[in-house]
Amino acid sequence: METDEYIYGTRAVIEAINKGKTVERVFIKTGLQNELIHELISLVKEHEIAAQFVPIEKINRITRKNHQGVLAFVSPIEYTNIEVLLPTVFETGKDPLLLVLDQITDVRNFGAIARSAECAGVDAIIIPEKGMARIGADAIKTSAGALHHVPVCKVKSLTKTIHFLQESGIAILASTEKADSVYTSGNFNRPVAIVMGSEESGISEAVLKIADEKLKIPLLGNIESLNVSVSAALMIYEAVRQRS
Repeated sequence: METDEYIYGTRAVIEAINKGKTVERVFIKTGLQNELIHELISLVKEHEIAAQFVPIEKINRITRKNHQGVLAFVSPIEYTNIEVLLPTVFETGKDPLLLVLDQITDVRNFGAIARSAECAGVDAIIIPEKGMARIGADAIKTSAGALHHVPVCKVKSLTKTIHFLQESGIAILASTEKADSVYTSGNFNRPVAIVMGSEESGISEAVLKIADEKLKIPLLGNIESLNVSVSAALMIYEAVRQRS
């Protein structure tokens, strides 16, 4: 059976994968062994879907219906391949404006960022497969539906993707309090990807190390940081301002 956010039951999950649904993660009851489960595990490996053996209680907390020990989370959106999308943006004659999100785990922050990105005409949001807020009903609602309009690219490695962007002529501008330059001094009037990190740990060192430019948003009060969705909106709209 299926809801907006998950599918339960072994055959239903197998059918969803075979039909090309965007299955993000599969929970399988610990110790469950039968022919259908082996078929499901093979499919999961073939399609490189994250799978986890979990206690039955974890699945029961999500649904009490006849799940047969199997539950899969489905994405309400279709993901886009950044390597396919980027050339099409260049072909329009526009300087691409991309947004890279690193370790943004709060669903509401992610939704709010997506809303600002769509309103500002961001060409794509790039997110990692792991360590990222799951795109479900809450994210869609918080984004005011923006996640149905702005392309989202899920990638295995942010660092490899950033190298690809740089090789494609995209400047990587990282928003970090560790920077010396204020964000308004950055050059957004060119092909750019803005990188935002979580409020707790910021941008990962591996990503920060390969950024072309590091920019900070000045803080004049006693609070140490802005909400990441506010910071993202400031960075995005600085690009809009400079390009206007």
